[in-house]
Amino acid sequence: MEHKYFNQALSDFINDAAYGGAIRHLADLGYTVEQMVKELDYPASRERVSQTVWRYYLEQGIILLEEPREESAINKVSYVREYGKYGTAHFRRVIEQVEHPRIKYYPCDFGKQRRQDEKAFFQELEDLEDRDKEYILGLPWPLQRVYHAADERMDRIMGKLSIGK
Repeated sequence: MEHKYFNQALSDFINDAAYGGAIRHLADLGYTVEQMVKELDYPASRERVSQTVWRYYLEQGIILLEEPREESAINKVSYVREYGKYGTAHFRRVIEQVEHPRIKYYPCDFGKQRRQDEKAFFQELEDLEDRDKEYILGLPWPLQRVYHAADERMDRIMGKLSIGK
């Protein structure tokens, strides 16, 4: 059992070193999962790219698994390298509160909707532009409500849909 966890961790590390940074960069540029798979020099499965993008969006606060709170400050964690009396280096964890801009989030039930009535879900997506439809279908939406930051793309998508609300 431990061997399985080690192999998975090693695989994740190797894949992140090979294409993780490229995926995060392309996600920041607004690429969809399908576009990323085509753009990457290193062969990566669509599922692996999708999971990497999802994890990145969660880390960046683009997608939240819980309803956003009204707090205006968040804790930012960083590590500072310090040297001991004999020159040995160690790291100290520093937590500082920083002002967090108020971001609007859209509640999204895409995973639940797709599971409940896939035909109706795909029919409603037909109203979207191809790149927006590709964006929605490329992410591994869970079977629960999540919250997506209201950026230009989500404003456009939610303006045309009723299933994500």
